Amino acid sequence: MRYLSLIILCFCVQINFSQELINNPLLSEDPIEQQKWVDSIYSAMSIKERIGQLYMVQVMSKHSDKVNNEIVDLIKNHHIGGVIYSNGGPYRQAKLNNQLQAASKIPLLVGMDAEWGLSMRLDSTYAFPWNMTLGAISDNSLVEQTGRQIGEHCKRLGVHFNFAPVVDINTNPKNPIIGNRSFGEDRDNVTAKGLAFMKGMQSAGVLANAKHFPGHGDTEDDSHKTLPTVSFSEERIDSIELYPYRQLIKEGLSSVMVAHLNVPSLEKRRGFPSSLSKHIVTDMLKKELDFKGLIFTDALTMKGAADYVEKGVDGITPKNLTTGGEIDLMAFMAGNDVMLMSENPKKGIAKFVEAYNEGIITEERLAHSVKKILMAKYKVGLDNYSPIGLYDLSKDLNRIKDDLLYENLMESAITVLKNAKSLLPLRDLETKKMAYVSLGTDDGSVFLSELKKYTKVHEIKADKLDDLISKLQNYNTVVVGFHKPNGNPWEKFKFSQREMAWLYEIARTNTVVLDVFARPYALNDLLSIENIEGIVMSYQNSRIAQEKSAQLIFGAIGAKGKLPVTTGQFFPLGTGEAYNPLMSLSYGLPERVGVDSKLLNRIDSIANYAIDKKMTPGIQLLVARKGKVIYNKNFGYHTYSKKNKVDFDDIYDVASLTKILATLPVIMELEQQGSLSLNSKLGTLLPEYKKTNKKNITLKKMLSHYAQLKPWIPFYYATLDSVTKKPDTKYYRSKRTDNFNVEVTNTLFMRNDYQDSIQEIIKESELLSRLRYRYSDLPYYILKNYLEGFYDKSLDEITQDRYYKSLGANYTTYNPRKKFSLKDIVPTEVDNYYRYKKVHGYVHDMGAAMQGGIGGHAGIFSNANDVAKIMQMYLQKGFYGGKRYFKNETLEKFTKCHYCHADNRRGVGFDKPQLGEEGPTCGCISMTSFGHSGFTGTYAWADPEEEILYIFLANRTYPEAGKNLLLRENIRTEIQRLIYEAIIE
Repeated sequence: MRYLSLIILCFCVQINFSQELINNPLLSEDPIEQQKWVDSIYSAMSIKERIGQLYMVQVMSKHSDKVNNEIVDLIKNHHIGGVIYSNGGPYRQAKLNNQLQAASKIPLLVGMDAEWGLSMRLDSTYAFPWNMTLGAISDNSLVEQTGRQIGEHCKRLGVHFNFAPVVDINTNPKNPIIGNRSFGEDRDNVTAKGLAFMKGMQSAGVLANAKHFPGHGDTEDDSHKTLPTVSFSEERIDSIELYPYRQLIKEGLSSVMVAHLNVPSLEKRRGFPSSLSKHIVTDMLKKELDFKGLIFTDALTMKGAADYVEKGVDGITPKNLTTGGEIDLMAFMAGNDVMLMSENPKKGIAKFVEAYNEGIITEERLAHSVKKILMAKYKVGLDNYSPIGLYDLSKDLNRIKDDLLYENLMESAITVLKNAKSLLPLRDLETKKMAYVSLGTDDGSVFLSELKKYTKVHEIKADKLDDLISKLQNYNTVVVGFHKPNGNPWEKFKFSQREMAWLYEIARTNTVVLDVFARPYALNDLLSIENIEGIVMSYQNSRIAQEKSAQLIFGAIGAKGKLPVTTGQFFPLGTGEAYNPLMSLSYGLPERVGVDSKLLNRIDSIANYAIDKKMTPGIQLLVARKGKVIYNKNFGYHTYSKKNKVDFDDIYDVASLTKILATLPVIMELEQQGSLSLNSKLGTLLPEYKKTNKKNITLKKMLSHYAQLKPWIPFYYATLDSVTKKPDTKYYRSKRTDNFNVEVTNTLFMRNDYQDSIQEIIKESELLSRLRYRYSDLPYYILKNYLEGFYDKSLDEITQDRYYKSLGANYTTYNPRKKFSLKDIVPTEVDNYYRYKKVHGYVHDMGAAMQGGIGGHAGIFSNANDVAKIMQMYLQKGFYGGKRYFKNETLEKFTKCHYCHADNRRGVGFDKPQLGEEGPTCGCISMTSFGHSGFTGTYAWADPEEEILYIFLANRTYPEAGKNLLLRENIRTEIQRLIYEAIIE
């Protein structure tokens, strides 16, 4: 019978624990061991120690040792149960936290307002976006992941309670406290986001705290300065404000913070704070909502509560009020478990002891709260406490996974609010003359730099509106960026009257895209948006927000966000136009496309080695995968004098890359439209070749370097004086004249008719004795002549009009001195054999120079970003930026190796991977890949199988061509090898 009683008792205990597991969010995975630990700790404590557990005291890690010594005193002598950190860096906090924990007999419960994560970066205060930004995201799994990663931050820093998420429904745009901290104004969206955030954070072992109960969203008063009143009916509060709490409580919410509010419909005493109201805390939260988690007061230092001290409430009479700490006691009697940020914890604890001794606080009531606190401590592992490790703290709080998530969040949040006539994303770049105007009080330089990656954009400034409007007359599209500080969610966000007047006037005279880098309520004061064609809400002015918004404007990423609040008279809740990306290059982190950033960054060492060993003065490097630029860096200087560092906007002579960037696309287009074919013969294309030894050479053979053409003819050499070896006056003048009008340099002009002589020399040249692969520039001299005759335009005009302008390749050009400052053009050589001067802004190749800088084989100047656009268009089978340039089959035809059987690796115009041991690639790349290299040290390669794009620009020929050490030491292909080794998926 005794054994049966024990079995029944164990069964009842198991049932009770099962019920507790369902209802109590503070229970651990082993509730029996948890209860044993709680009971043992509680029974060993004195009354003062038990009461001390009710207090969580504010600690600012930036404060002096004197201030923090006072906290140690509270821990040692008054036995406080926890601390809440604010204002201070993570490293200081971790170090201080270890000291405070060491001083405490029972490990401290550590809390923090880390709603947006933690960061130790110099350029970012917070690791993640504001809740308002998250509210614009449709995919709640991203919000859950945010909660989890913030939880991981907290856990690494020794924080057990994060006072998040805010589940206030922000229905008042003038709310000075909530605003950006809310997920929005729709109860279902706020609930879904809050629930996702809570689940994510608690899955990381950090306890969540929903705030501010019963709802802080609709007030214009600052609760830090006064006691705000929320005047809604009980029915309204029940259906709206309390809705998120009900859902989160059902799903295991660990704690709630009670707001510092006056809610007349819920508390009949006039001007009475929620945190002191037994009806709100005990009757509503604990009983009606059946909440068994921890209940925190809001900061007890807030204004308005002291008015009730002298009146006496809830069992406390003026007679009892003899030692101070009355507000703390009132909050406890109302049903709160944790007294947060008491004005005077020492007096408060003394008041509790007095109340306990007088029977105002019963043992049952005290044990109820203290044991809940101890349960929470056990659940977060404080039964087995260990100090925070300081090693690698910065690294652990600044993880690549956090950066990846931030990128993804911003891409998913940015919202297109207006898009008249489908202006966005911007297309037809050849028709756009774009300007950028900055409004607001914060920096928008990142946004401008990112815009300029897609097309030519000029920043326009003026002190007076008339001057600004006058300057903008030269442009047909204006992007107005409204930038407000991103330091904290309470930053000022409104347009000034002057800014609104300027915006209206700019929009009246121009096509305008307004991009708002501030909270949505910034649009509240706009009286008209009729003349503003596009409006984008970017929510924040962080670096990532600026980059992603520019990418969205040009369609490199799609538009997904939905407005989480109503803003002004024009944009209701849920506004947001979605569109798909245009397949332009975007920019982001390597891990977004399956590449390890640490492994990829090994490229730096090889590039720096090449610079240090003087293989080239400078380098531009770009790597993209799956349409995303994941590495884009510059190394070195323009020259070895080290005066001008290589910048992203600097342009290089790309030498033979000209073949695939200029001549080849025009040929492909003509082949695609049937004007010629790969089997077209020279005698057919150019009648003057009908009676030559080249008449039967096909286009395919010629461009595959399989046509017995001579590799190179030094045309310039025949124009030098036989004695001085300098340009012969028979062919050159130092100044331009009618007959000497071909500009080789600004002090050397060639006779006009000699270009015909070059063509004649090629036409009459002997063929090689046998058919074999032999690289030759001559096909591109011939084809330039053909193309310019076909279009009756220069190759420069043809390429600009048909490709570069629409691609936004505005740094790609022949004869760059006509468009760019010399400080932005990288020099290529100090010529002591033909031009006898520094070649700077003029093409390095002598044959191209003799064609006025416009060669079919050389002459193009560009930067890595522009070369990448053209190569990405090839990689995407002829499609880029919403426009199809070539058919799939056209690219397949030209990138195919047609003569591999004859030991010729080349495609039609494109180079291909080696067939044997040595060749133009690392040997670790797919055979479907293609690209080209250039004499000046340039290299561009695309791999369809791995969707990898690699651009290397250099001026290894400066100050003299000499030995090609880049080639000899395989610098370019070693970098290529590292790119492939960095692929992780």
